[in-house]
Amino acid sequence: MSSYRSHNEKCEIQIPKASSSLVYGGALTFLAGVVLLTAFASPYWLVSWEYTFSPFKKMGLWEFCFDGYRHPNYQFDYLFNGCHWVFSYEFLIIREWLLPGWLMAVQAFMTLALIVSLGTQLILALLVTRWPLQIVLDYEWILTMGSCIGNAICAACILLSISIFGGQYDRRDWLQYPQYNYPSWAYAFAIFSLLVHGVAALILYKEGQEAKERSIEGDGALGLPMHPTGRSGPSSRGFGGGMSNTGSV
Repeated sequence: MSSYRSHNEKCEIQIPKASSSLVYGGALTFLAGVVLLTAFASPYWLVSWEYTFSPFKKMGLWEFCFDGYRHPNYQFDYLFNGCHWVFSYEFLIIREWLLPGWLMAVQAFMTLALIVSLGTQLILALLVTRWPLQIVLDYEWILTMGSCIGNAICAACILLSISIFGGQYDRRDWLQYPQYNYPSWAYAFAIFSLLVHGVAALILYKEGQEAKERSIEGDGALGLPMHPTGRSGPSSRGFGGGMSNTGSV
């Protein structure tokens, strides 16, 4: 609540707080963003079963781990060991094999989803904190619908990523012995983030419609109620600042 002072009296302006739906939608978006970031950076999208003793150990979008892997198409007897960034010098000679077109598409969609999620979280933070106040009150329903669209875009990009990865990870022209590998918890995190982004989009869509109705009805920046809380000076002081002379002859 903020106060507004006029010449004769002090008034208080009732600033409408963020609705519970907006707060819930923002909290779900933040949760989905954290889970998405974890899945994005984790090297546990695909893991090999321990009892198989496979030279491939695990991989994520940006990292591969091997233990004594010998690439069959490489003419020199070289063993790949340890975990390395996919664009590191260690994987230079097999990078084209490690990064087929479908995996680069997964990387692109997940990167886009993460960028949009962070931008959506920023907009929702401004909406919930009501800053800057005038812009938020004037364009609340537009910003809320934009946040809804942002969550929907995130969900769509993640859906494409998990669908492509889920349908291609067991290709026999990629990692050897695909029957020994299985999608791990980072892949599950991506699915969970998809669901939470989708729920947040539905909540924010409903809130955006309600905010639009409030804007049409005038319950926005122009409809802020103002309540006088007292006089700024003695009641006997006139408009010009002088004392009123009542009863003088």
